[in-house]
Amino acid sequence: MSSRDKILGQIRQNKPEEVALPAVTTFASDFENTEDKFREMLSAIYTEVIVVKNLEELAAKAEELYTGIANRATTIPALSGWADFSLNVSDPHELETVEIAIVQAEFGVAENGAVWVSDQYLPHRVLPFITQNLAFVIPRNALVNNMHEAYMRLQDTLGWGCFIAGPSKTADIEQSLVIGAHGARSMVIFLLENE
Repeated sequence: MSSRDKILGQIRQNKPEEVALPAVTTFASDFENTEDKFREMLSAIYTEVIVVKNLEELAAKAEELYTGIANRATTIPALSGWADFSLNVSDPHELETVEIAIVQAEFGVAENGAVWVSDQYLPHRVLPFITQNLAFVIPRNALVNNMHEAYMRLQDTLGWGCFIAGPSKTADIEQSLVIGAHGARSMVIFLLENE
């Protein structure tokens, strides 16, 4: 018997008994208003929130906010006339010149201002990270209170997705906060009333 087999044999003999996983504890949030808390957290992380009634108002607001900016991309079909940069590229490196991307997201989390975005609405995963400025469109009624509720909502989710909160930032350089250090320099959330 080799040393390896002897060690593995001893490990098998001294295996601890199985124990049940602990119960998952969830915490209820005591926010008076989920949307107000979401706005408060986003304000703290340098993100503007704009409520729009419908896709037509969204298109008008996008034109107003980003007029004169070239290389505008979107994943929202109703904004295809506004966009001047096609996301139909084979190499994601071609997205490096995108100045503003308006992307559909699934929901937002009030406790930290995070937004969930997944492959369902992204043709290229790099888009929210490579664009200079980023905007998400979320249904106004798709806000959850905390991460416990967010993970409950995601428990049947398959594929890639991530939470994004605010523009990129770092504070490790001489204890100074730098916005847009390694990703989007600005972020806007559009809360959409009706689709």
